[in-house]
Amino acid sequence: MALHTTNMHTPKLVNMGEQVADFWAKDAAAATVPAKHTLQPIVTGTSVLGIKTKHGVVIAADTLGSYGSLARFRDIQRLMKVNNSVIVGGFGDYADFQYIMKLMEQQTIDDRIVGDGVFRDAPAIHSWLRCILYNRRSKMNPLWNTMVVAGKSIKGEAYLGYVDKIGVAFTDDTVATGFGSYIALPMMRKALAEKPDMSVEEAKAVLVRCLRVLFYRDCRSLNRFQIGVVSDSETSISEPISADTDWSIGANPSGYD
Repeated sequence: MALHTTNMHTPKLVNMGEQVADFWAKDAAAATVPAKHTLQPIVTGTSVLGIKTKHGVVIAADTLGSYGSLARFRDIQRLMKVNNSVIVGGFGDYADFQYIMKLMEQQTIDDRIVGDGVFRDAPAIHSWLRCILYNRRSKMNPLWNTMVVAGKSIKGEAYLGYVDKIGVAFTDDTVATGFGSYIALPMMRKALAEKPDMSVEEAKAVLVRCLRVLFYRDCRSLNRFQIGVVSDSETSISEPISADTDWSIGANPSGYD
């Protein structure tokens, strides 16, 4: 009678070898895949407008957070009071804006803890933001924001700065982000050229008019906004304001039937 024997360990060794080989193959494949970061913003805010006058700086932004093409969040705040001389506004991804605000709040807390009476004025905040945004851009993982800094320098001079997500920064008498750089910026420049000694209240009126036009023209904007003011007498951000609109002109265009 023939004796049959079966090696019970051989199949297990073969299977184990296949599993090990498969593990190393997957690990090697994963090592060749580049790191992936955010490729596009999710919840976004649109234009931030700023205008500098001899009496102070005025900044404005609406309160809409768009989820793609959906006007999802209608009560977000894109203006932040950093200290008694600086207000910052953010355009772009709202989550990244909140992250920057947390960093800025911590910087403000650190300044108070030191207690030496030194604070970060508008030029310092502008420079700090430029470093933060350029650093993240250099890591190929940018913060998807454009920031507007409105405030005063340590000498008491009005200051208005702009910095985008790759660290490009400049100062000007009028700045705008997003769609506002195409529509609102020419309006602000014209108003300031016609009246160089514009008051803060007149600057507010110009920004309200610009925001109303943006509401008509920009699908990602809202007729509900906040206005921030940095002047010798105040540093404040208003409660949300709703602008009056008139859509009667919508009956005039023709040829779209």
